[in-house]
Amino acid sequence: MSSPVKKAILFRITIFFLSFYNQIGLMAQSSAPVRIVGKAATIEPRDLVDFPTAGVLPRGSFAASVDFFQEGGLLTSFTLGVLKRVEFGLSYGASNILGSKEAAFNTAPGVHLKWRLIDETTGFPAIAIGFESQGRESYIDSTKRYTIKSPGFYVAVSRNYSFLGYLSLHGGLNYSLERDDSDKDPNGFLGLEKTIGPAMSLTVEYNLGINDDSDKAVGRGRGYLNVGWRWSIAEGFAVGFHLKDLVKNQPKQSFANRILRLEYIRFF
Repeated sequence: MSSPVKKAILFRITIFFLSFYNQIGLMAQSSAPVRIVGKAATIEPRDLVDFPTAGVLPRGSFAASVDFFQEGGLLTSFTLGVLKRVEFGLSYGASNILGSKEAAFNTAPGVHLKWRLIDETTGFPAIAIGFESQGRESYIDSTKRYTIKSPGFYVAVSRNYSFLGYLSLHGGLNYSLERDDSDKDPNGFLGLEKTIGPAMSLTVEYNLGINDDSDKAVGRGRGYLNVGWRWSIAEGFAVGFHLKDLVKNQPKQSFANRILRLEYIRFF
């Protein structure tokens, strides 16, 4: 895909979100949808599948999660709500933790910082900026990148609606620092989350993959379509299941990468 075409796609996404949010602002809710995590606490969604939303942890709370991915992989993360609109997190993982092969640990821990600039109102979406160096799935030494590149620097926009529960729309732009595969383009992402009853939600995410379609890249220009399911099963404890790359952007993909996520959130 040529550079002018890529830039045109990102420009159209930006214009779409700006016009979309302004045109249907009367339908919006002034408060975000929630992920139920216990009788006394509710936490808004902070991510889709691989990409962030404008949601942040409340001050005085923390989240710990573990992702189990292909090749016996495991990714752990810990995030802290340090201020009213700021969260900070660290993560670390490896491939072949499970199985007979030698474990391949990531070269460095991942760092995540998100600052929610603007809270959502009935006339304007929530906006957050941040940085995340943690990519997803296995680390590829030859090109110094993760299978799914880290978001890097990003801006995320979220808007929430009352529709048979809650419907939240998300999108953003990002610039990853994983560029040794000769693909240094910016990227974009879109997604939505729909609640199903008081404790379940369905998530759909599309990573445009504009920064992952060069000759040395993992993808082949189709982007990544991911879906996820979350269920809060106990006080502060949630289980998630993701199906990733449903459009088979990775040449060796037969159906979809299946990811299991365990997450625990509480106040202190």
